[in-house]
Amino acid sequence: MARKAPRHAEAERNDQALLEAAKKVLAVDGAHASVATIAARAGVGIASLYRRYRSKDELFQHLCALSLDQWIQAAERGLQHDDPWEGLVHYISACIEFSGGSLGPLAGTIAVTDEMAAKFTRSDELMRDLVARAHVAGVLRPDATAMDISLLIEQLGKSPLIEQLDRQDRTDLIDAAHNARKRAIAIALDGLRPGHPQLPGSTPPPALLAERWEHAPTGTTRSPERP
Repeated sequence: MARKAPRHAEAERNDQALLEAAKKVLAVDGAHASVATIAARAGVGIASLYRRYRSKDELFQHLCALSLDQWIQAAERGLQHDDPWEGLVHYISACIEFSGGSLGPLAGTIAVTDEMAAKFTRSDELMRDLVARAHVAGVLRPDATAMDISLLIEQLGKSPLIEQLDRQDRTDLIDAAHNARKRAIAIALDGLRPGHPQLPGSTPPPALLAERWEHAPTGTTRSPERP
């Protein structure tokens, strides 16, 4: 396999650093997060960033596409597991791990590109395959839907306790907080197993997450729920 040119490899490293920084900054500052703050946290020069991206929106659109790549990869790897339950758990666990702080605050603030829409469609198809396979195998409670799992990942992807301790630089408590989070995730995953009481209410509609990505200036495009 040919090696990537140094400049291209550096750009990829910068993109990943920006993606992780953006998730963390957006978790605290929301849609008002500044590119300068994200770049500083990622260790990327603001001048070089704007030489590559023409605008803040273009940067965020690119980061959303990269985030969707992570969802796709997690689903593909989950489907490679022979055991349907283990495959679903891999997907959920991986998505919780990398979606912490997510790019959700960007919903409705940027236009959805064709690339974002295509990647969301692929991600959604793969995730539904994982859920369907688990249902057929009888390892996933029959009333749990793909939307339920998406909502679960979004909720568990954020950890206010860890974020607060990180801001306070309480390194003495971080390990305990991560352990507590793992226990909470395990409890939640067990709730997806068959044998529990019926879930309350009606099945969440797909639009519950997707509609928030409708871009206000156009009001016509709906898009990915996952970044």
